[in-house]
Amino acid sequence: MVRFVEENTKHMEKETGNISNTDVTTVKKKVLQDLSINNGGGLVNSWVNSMRACSPTHLKSLMKQSSWLTEHPPALDMFEEILHVSEGKQIVMFLDYDGTLSPIVDNPDRAFMSKKMRRTLRKLAICFPTAIVSGRCREKVYNFVKLTELYYAGSHGMDIKGPAQGSKYKEGKSLLCQPATEFLPMIDEVYQKLVEKTKVTPGANVENNKFCASVHFRRVDEKNWSDLANQVGSVIKEYPKLRITQGRKVLEIRPIIKWDKGKALEFLLESLGYANCTDVFPIYIGDDRTDEDAFKILRDKRQGLGILVSKFPKETNASYSLQEPDEVMDFLQRLVEWEQLRSGA
Repeated sequence: MVRFVEENTKHMEKETGNISNTDVTTVKKKVLQDLSINNGGGLVNSWVNSMRACSPTHLKSLMKQSSWLTEHPPALDMFEEILHVSEGKQIVMFLDYDGTLSPIVDNPDRAFMSKKMRRTLRKLAICFPTAIVSGRCREKVYNFVKLTELYYAGSHGMDIKGPAQGSKYKEGKSLLCQPATEFLPMIDEVYQKLVEKTKVTPGANVENNKFCASVHFRRVDEKNWSDLANQVGSVIKEYPKLRITQGRKVLEIRPIIKWDKGKALEFLLESLGYANCTDVFPIYIGDDRTDEDAFKILRDKRQGLGILVSKFPKETNASYSLQEPDEVMDFLQRLVEWEQLRSGA
């Protein structure tokens, strides 16, 4: 259902070039009404089916591991090939946080990365321009990482800030991009309503990520997913300027603007002076459905590559795979060692 709403909105944007607020309201309300009234609970069922479809056990049953790895080979095994295709180009690193730099945990406030990963990231930022692109609030991600030499893109890229200090890639004053500032009061309001509405569902956790609100259901019993989806839907139906997308055991409530992690990647490349350049090689590493927007940008442009972090087969626009954050760290360490050897550092 959510995808259907988004596809209808995108179709209107494509046809009209600039969609009005009235059009957005009309389309979303009509689709929601049709599904919830005419289909007798189709709205909730669509969400719940989507929530189930994202579970690793379901995805694993759809694809054979061996054939999937043939299409998305391990990046560590293909490291020399990756270096070969990046030869003569400036590597720029883009990294998701949860599930990529830190393990997925039940409590999102405890998603700490290791000290070894932090040391690796610091070295990586010395070698290459490095950005963390997360659905989390930018300030929360920074508090986890605590490295001033990185670019941080929080709230799915709707809150971007450049290095405060310590980066040789920093140009002039610190970069700042917030394309959804007008939605801040609305997100705060929705967050409060979601907290109140979902408190009756054991395990539900609502997180305010500044430019988006996240409803985590990792600790919610599957038998209660329908109730949770119903609770979220009852709040969001009053806000036609917001949309729902889905990540790993989380429903994301975001402004209905043309901005995502792919747009954030393009913005950062342009800010670094690499817009429309053929001598740049972006590498994006992420584990979530929301990272697919960035993977798709790179695939469509035939520029750089995407690496999906997953132990299970998934449909993805990424070219390569890694299984877990420890493998991500190994890959980053090898990149650092290669660059240090190449530059004589």
